Amino acid sequence: MFDIREDDLSREDTRQLLALHLAGMHANSPPESVFALDLSGLKAPEVTVWTARHGGRLASIGALKMLPDGGAELKSMRTHPDYLRQGAAACMLDAIIAEAARRGVVRLSLETGTGPAFDPALALYRRRGFRDGPPFAAYEQNAFSQFLHLDLN
Repeated sequence: MFDIREDDLSREDTRQLLALHLAGMHANSPPESVFALDLSGLKAPEVTVWTARHGGRLASIGALKMLPDGGAELKSMRTHPDYLRQGAAACMLDAIIAEAARRGVVRLSLETGTGPAFDPALALYRRRGFRDGPPFAAYEQNAFSQFLHLDLN
């Protein structure tokens, strides 16, 4: 149903969805707790970005950031408003999990916020086996962030 491909971030619709993602993070998170990557952060060599399209239209985006310890971090998951609750995020997450496993990642982690704006994503992550855990990489415990991990071994 969705065609998922690596993305070079050059298309306008991709950039618009990323802008929507960043705006949403800033609208629903305290400023000191926004860890979403901007366009330059997503272009870092350790980050791979994918987009899911349906009939050529952008449905969702997601990224995988490889970490120095051999783990990886899920980043920039966002579904286009026209595709909410249609499986675009689930397909993207499944593709990223499969790619992380293919790369030999032992643990896939993510940081996200708290509150109603984050509940749908949290439900998806937990359905895929992610469990609450400690901060990872350079993150520190704070009152807003939640850290989830998925063992891939």
